[in-house]
Amino acid sequence: MIDKDLIIFDMDGTLVNSSITIANAINYVRKQLGFEPMDSKKILAHVNDPTINPAQFFYHAPRFEHDHERWFSEYYTRHHGRELVLYEGVRELLVDLKEAGFKLAVATNAYRKSTIESLTHLGIYVLFDAIACYDDVNKGKPYPDMLFKLLDELYVSKERALFIGDGPRDEQAAQRAGIDYIMVDWGFTDHAHDNVVHTVEELRSVLLG
Repeated sequence: MIDKDLIIFDMDGTLVNSSITIANAINYVRKQLGFEPMDSKKILAHVNDPTINPAQFFYHAPRFEHDHERWFSEYYTRHHGRELVLYEGVRELLVDLKEAGFKLAVATNAYRKSTIESLTHLGIYVLFDAIACYDDVNKGKPYPDMLFKLLDELYVSKERALFIGDGPRDEQAAQRAGIDYIMVDWGFTDHAHDNVVHTVEELRSVLLG
């Protein structure tokens, strides 16, 4: 069993297969702004790209605005019941980690309203001791703000925490926070290196032995 007290998970692409919903929600916002839809593959290829300004890339805006959040959440609320699914084995892994005594948390660049709706719909919200979302902090991932927020809220040192995510934004946030990191590759990001965990069962072995 891994020698940590707190395990923090990214949500989209790590716990939840939300690829359809994310692409559709971004295109819904684009529609409200008067823009043509963007190809879903192009959206998903850039969701975790730390080299871009996502507000500029997706919405041609210098920063995310309140209307962007409102429209994105509006789509999520209407469609998450049909489009979101947990990756196979995730629920069982979370239950076993909780029973093994780990604190569990989520750090996501999704908005809080959408995050709570999604995790509640999928039946896993109650398993988490805390969540930190894009609108909870000054800067989302790849900045470490939400990881620091979770450490403070749960009274855990950075040495006793582990972050699990599926993209470079997650990895950079962990590095900046000084938290150990595990990369998984069943999400949205194509990985150029081999130091990744390929399946939920492989992750279970790493965490629980």
